[in-house]
Amino acid sequence: MRQQSVRTVALVLCILSYLLVGAAVFDALESEAESGRQRLLAQKRSELRRKYGFSAEDYRELERLALQSEPHRAGRQWKFAGSFYFAITVITTIGYGHAAPGTDSGKVFCMFYALLGIPLTLVTFQSLGERLNALVRRLLLAAKRCLGLRRPRVSTENMVVAGLLVCAATLALGAAAFAHFEGWTFFHAYYYCFITLTTIGFGDFVALQSDEALQRKPPYVAFSFLYILLGLTVIGAFLNLVVLRFLAASTDAPEHAARRASTRRQGAPESRGPSLPFGPARLGGSSVSYRIHQLEIWARDNLAFSPPASPGAMDGGVGAGRPPARRKSI
Repeated sequence: MRQQSVRTVALVLCILSYLLVGAAVFDALESEAESGRQRLLAQKRSELRRKYGFSAEDYRELERLALQSEPHRAGRQWKFAGSFYFAITVITTIGYGHAAPGTDSGKVFCMFYALLGIPLTLVTFQSLGERLNALVRRLLLAAKRCLGLRRPRVSTENMVVAGLLVCAATLALGAAAFAHFEGWTFFHAYYYCFITLTTIGFGDFVALQSDEALQRKPPYVAFSFLYILLGLTVIGAFLNLVVLRFLAASTDAPEHAARRASTRRQGAPESRGPSLPFGPARLGGSSVSYRIHQLEIWARDNLAFSPPASPGAMDGGVGAGRPPARRKSI
């Protein structure tokens, strides 16, 4: 219990340190550029007010009008295709912010819809990710057999590397497609795919928002929906592998330390190989028959060994009618 508490505190401190590092880096990278954009915007605002004679109130009203009309530049957002797109962003928690319910009834339904849809989506993607990981494991085993390995084994590290390659390929495929359809650069399209499939969803890049694509390009709409759903499955499966690997690594160390402490308390030397299920502290007696009986119990649970012939079998006792068991080699 104490070790778990120490691990929890260490993780909290690690997260806080990670946040501090991230804040410092983003401050250094973005703060100066933001100041430059603000100065340029203020300059353009002053030029427009001088040119057209806008008052401060008129200009604020013009800004509000521009913000309200922004979602409608992409066409109708609440027809069936646009509503389906919005539903995807809700239950997957992507939340681009490119569209939002405007009526009170729509907002109430959105809350209840998300309350049920988000857990259902998490469970579904978890199940799909497990099936995908099982498929990748079988493919890796088949590949190792083709390479001539006698006893192929797929480790967690193999799965993590394979998952990383599949994720990179998924992001690259989506980036190439969206760069073609949206006219973005490959870097911006790759950035959009990463932000989308990790469900960050900033909304600075949103597909299907130009040239009324939701109504005029059904094949592209279908591709976008399928890519988001399948891509979330791939990324979710990979992140699940990484989390499981981390949990396994963080729990192995305390268990190993506990075993070592238990061994020291019993006064037995630490064993680096497979240990017998009884040590000097567990042997209640010193007779040879008791030791052999304990060895037979342990041997039945270890397929690599077979119990030696009992004293009764050698002396013609209870097991006299059975041939002596042959010891297998280790």
